[in-house]
Amino acid sequence: MKYLIIGGVAGGATTAARLRRIDENSEIILFEKGDYISYANCGLPYYIGNVIKERGNLFLQTPISFGNRFNVEVRIKSEVIHIDSVQKKVKVCHLDTGKEYEEYYDKLVLSPGAEPIKPPIAGIDSPQIFTLRSVNDTDRIKKLVQSQFNTSKEAIIVGAGFIGLEMAENLHQLGFHITIIEKAPQVMTPLDLPMAVIVHDHLKNKNINLILNNGVSSFSHQHEQVTAHLENGESILGDLVILSIGVKPDIQLAKTSGLKIGNAGGIWVNEHLQTSEPDIYAVGDAIEFPHPVSGKSFCCYLAGPANKQARICADNLVNENQKSYQGSIATAIAKVFDLTVGATGLSEMNLKGCHIPYLTSITHPTSHAGYYPGAKPMSIKLNFAPANGKLLGAQVVGSEGADKRLDLLASVISNGGTIYDLIDLEHAYAPPYSSAKDPVSLAGYVAENILTQKVFPMQWDELESILSDKQKRNDYFMIDTRTVMEYKNGTISGSSNYPVDEIREWIEEIPSEKKIILFCAVGLRGYIASRILLQSGFKTVYNLSGGFKTYSLLGKYVIK
Repeated sequence: MKYLIIGGVAGGATTAARLRRIDENSEIILFEKGDYISYANCGLPYYIGNVIKERGNLFLQTPISFGNRFNVEVRIKSEVIHIDSVQKKVKVCHLDTGKEYEEYYDKLVLSPGAEPIKPPIAGIDSPQIFTLRSVNDTDRIKKLVQSQFNTSKEAIIVGAGFIGLEMAENLHQLGFHITIIEKAPQVMTPLDLPMAVIVHDHLKNKNINLILNNGVSSFSHQHEQVTAHLENGESILGDLVILSIGVKPDIQLAKTSGLKIGNAGGIWVNEHLQTSEPDIYAVGDAIEFPHPVSGKSFCCYLAGPANKQARICADNLVNENQKSYQGSIATAIAKVFDLTVGATGLSEMNLKGCHIPYLTSITHPTSHAGYYPGAKPMSIKLNFAPANGKLLGAQVVGSEGADKRLDLLASVISNGGTIYDLIDLEHAYAPPYSSAKDPVSLAGYVAENILTQKVFPMQWDELESILSDKQKRNDYFMIDTRTVMEYKNGTISGSSNYPVDEIREWIEEIPSEKKIILFCAVGLRGYIASRILLQSGFKTVYNLSGGFKTYSLLGKYVIK
């Protein structure tokens, strides 16, 4: 059996290695148009920032070591320019010599990956403007940042996704002043807005210049510097620009070779990772598949799913499609200075786009028991189905322990679980590591209270709609349930202060004919007060989701 694999890194190289482990006698040829077949793509920003000191640490295998270990013929600088699925052959161009030749196959695997989005903006081809997708990109950026600058070092990041924020941190550590330009109203679009504003505030505290709701209309280049001209007429001067606008599937070869392209713009594959041609398979960033929660096709640009696909693909090549790929819920995490930021499953924007009904909850627990020194704040947001509590998506922003909470939430979503499963999870508990009520269980308890109508949450945008409409506002009475001192230090305009521990004494003063909105710092005291009022005859009582902490952050960056 002769296998050809087009493209290396997570998808192609892992497929080749797995193939050899289960089939010692086949012929395997791997084509890669670049110089490298197996490197730590996700580590590139940290090498630029000198967190990873040695360039060689980025390389998991060289073409020679990989070929020797797995008896795979590795052909670098070799671009496959056409696939003939009828004759079962490919045309290859050796990029150094320009020589073209053909190679036949029994089965073929496509792993072309994704390519950075570079919109047709004037001046975007300036030598001071970079994308970060490959080792060669990294080397060029590294060479520039090691140069001696005559002026203060200014870096512009266009796009505030995961890679953009990782690059912002690493360049900041090298002494650059950072400006981030993002066309959307928030950073990191997998996050819902109440979680994204936590990141906004952290970036501001790190003296990052964050420009939202604005895009770049053009670039101009002069004297080794670049000026980004913004859509609102402003201009930003920088010594280098990193484009982190996003990526798209590299489907050119598949498309010109007649393979089916799906609705999401990726290479269509079935559950066995076969393309529309049965002897051609595809893995990695270039493919699309149904999201396990929404059922809608999408592309997932993550190394973990690519490695899983590669293993399944290799097994199916040898064992005639005995394994099915279940899809990915796109669990992603990033370090943003001192924060850990992660998301899994579907965001509110995704849910709205798919017309899936949902409820949400926001909790602000600490990383471990509050009485044990060093407890750090954490925020967890759940999106779940109103009918049965099925967990649809989750996001975590914090520091210590945020990653393990995200993994727990992702496991429940992957298994089709509910918010009740969060309550039933058994956690390892000791004061340095968690609380008796782990943050994940606590999030489950809050969601259960919402689902069983023990509390009626009010979201920040609902409150803002009420406060901005005088006629609506007259129907509500808003109560700050925090202490008098907290109330004096800042509250929501128009609220009255009835501390939760005293609220029973003041019930007669609360207008029962009005709808009551309660809030506290993070939601707990508001919940307790709402239970008191609901059981005391009040008909309509709401508790502000996420409390004053969430609302005040939104007030700084969103609410006008």
